[in-house]
This record gives sequence, structure tokens and C-alpha cells, in this order.
Amino acid sequence: MSVLLVGYARCSTCQQDLTAQRNALLDLGVQADRIYIDHGLTGTNRERPGLREALTACRAGDTLMVTKLDRLARSLPDARAIADELTTRQVSLPLGGSVYDPTDAVGRCCSTSSPWSRSSSPI
Repeated sequence: MSVLLVGYARCSTCQQDLTAQRNALLDLGVQADRIYIDHGLTGTNRERPGLREALTACRAGDTLMVTKLDRLARSLPDARAIADELTTRQVSLPLGGSVYDPTDAVGRCCSTSSPWSRSSSPI
């Protein structure tokens, strides 16, 4: 089974354009047919068809690509829930140019500064 890059893009209003997010995902190596979108849906609502399809498309070893964390979730609890789900399913999630992987030493070390950290203490 080959490892896939799965992309997700979202904009909150129908007037906004997804071109920049799509181009960024393509530049990161995501194939066009692996980019799932939600257009005109706020990130505060977890019930988004494109997000559901993107999460469903991910298998163990795959990577879910987003251009920015706020495209994936608009609240820390939701970001944490999505990250926890991906971690359980062994799916990587790049943030800020690096891949968050809580199973490696750097990922465990950085988990206290991640948005879904269970710790509330500042660094």
C-alpha cells in the first residue's frame, strides 16, 4: 500500500476563493484528485462534508495536508480532537512546515506547545 498525501482546504464564505490554498497544496505534492474542500462553511462547525471525506481518505501512514491550522479547525478543542483522531489512526499532520508526529521523540517533546496539548502551561 502506498502512502498518500491528502489535502484539505476550506473557506468560510462563498465569496472567498480557494485558489491559493489549492495551489499551495499542489505545490506541497498533493495530487488534485486528493484535495477535499469545503466552500462557504465555517470552521466552527465540525460537520463539514469535505473534512469528513478528507479524514475518510486517510489511512495509516498517510499525511493530511492543510495550508494553515485555522483551515482545519477554529477552536483548540476541535483541533485537538482532529489531531487525536489522526494520531490514533497513524496519520501525520504537517503544521507550519513540519510534521507533528507524537510517536517520535521530537513530537513528544513539542506536544506541550502544540495547540492540542493537554498541558496549559506556557513554554
